[in-house]
Amino acid sequence: MITNKFRSLFLGITVIVTLGASYAFTSPDASDLQPTVSQLSLPVIQPAMTTPSVAIPQRKNFKILSHQIKAGESISSIFSALDVSRTDLHKIIHANKLGEQFASIAPGKTLQLSIDASGQLQQLTYHKNAIDTLKAELIHNKFNVELVSKPIETRIASTQAIINASLFLDGQAAGLSDKLIMQLADIFAWDIDFALSLRKGDMFTVVYEKIFVGNKEIDSGNILSAEFINRGHTYTAVRFEDKDGTADYFTPEGKSMRKAFLRTPVDFARISSRFNLKRKHPVLNRIRAHKGVDYAARSGTPIKTTGDGKIIYRGRKGGYGRVVIVQHGQKYSSLYAHMSRYKKGQKVGSHVKQGQIIGYVGKSGLATGAHLHYEFRINGVHRNPLTVKLPAAKPIKKSLFSAFKKQTRVHLAHLNTLKSPPLIAQNYP
Repeated sequence: MITNKFRSLFLGITVIVTLGASYAFTSPDASDLQPTVSQLSLPVIQPAMTTPSVAIPQRKNFKILSHQIKAGESISSIFSALDVSRTDLHKIIHANKLGEQFASIAPGKTLQLSIDASGQLQQLTYHKNAIDTLKAELIHNKFNVELVSKPIETRIASTQAIINASLFLDGQAAGLSDKLIMQLADIFAWDIDFALSLRKGDMFTVVYEKIFVGNKEIDSGNILSAEFINRGHTYTAVRFEDKDGTADYFTPEGKSMRKAFLRTPVDFARISSRFNLKRKHPVLNRIRAHKGVDYAARSGTPIKTTGDGKIIYRGRKGGYGRVVIVQHGQKYSSLYAHMSRYKKGQKVGSHVKQGQIIGYVGKSGLATGAHLHYEFRINGVHRNPLTVKLPAAKPIKKSLFSAFKKQTRVHLAHLNTLKSPPLIAQNYP
């Protein structure tokens, strides 16, 4: 009898303790605790566990300050303006390597501070981008700093369009972002001169990545495969990434889409004067060989070196105005004239990579308007940059060819299903 009463009393106490624990986890104050971003995007199966050291009842007295960072502001000046302890800021920045990122906040982003009734900072969050949030939380009188990332999803998308106006306008109409349009132009830059040879009726097909957080598209990823039909010629490219994470574009047969030189040093500029050894000079008004190509573009437009090399001249050169000459190995050299200014940090002897900015369009020297004068020389002899045959880059390594075929098969198959023979036949009878 005593045993049964004791057992009943024990069970009663157990039920009360269990209910009390359940109430602690489902207390209305617990809703003030911010779950991690990854928890927000997942189905809630059970209440999110929070740091045990944080007293839940105090949360209802927290004051939340939200501050949009302005140009010229630092994390230190913001803490001072909000009258928040600079000592706490010091602790946060020196908490770990992640803490140092709070010292590199960017204008337009948001800082959020949670402060308790006594004025003690409890939590600091910095929304770096659509995916990553930097969070510092006070635990046992020390700040723990972590990077909370939302889960992202990559989806495959595709589009196809016929050129009616321009690559940019028709690409945007087909749903491509500006970033993807630039990727597309870069992939085919060695074969298609988008300033000269693009024609109405040309066509492109693209298989690419879209980046989502939840169901919201936040960015575009890489082009996986693409086809461009220019003046009846078909060019096909597919992306391959090796085990070291190095990615590039190749033909389906494994030949590099790259050449040793780009066709044009200025993106989407208009050709205002071609290579012509009997051209009449517009300023001097007499016959004078034009040993290069002029690209009309707005002053300040970036100029890119068309190949890897070394700067051998950087300065003024008579009627050329501000000039940069790049030597590409023993055989080739390129000249860029009439610049408004040079790219900072470079000098004679600097090594530059293909596509690297070396200066900006201007009208220095004998020039009637802003443009780039571009020359290409082989063994010191001027050649027409628009028609000269350019050496190709190396193909895929034989040791990687099997992996290349396996990785690219799906993307090429997707591309092939999108091809539209009726459209091609209609534009190219």
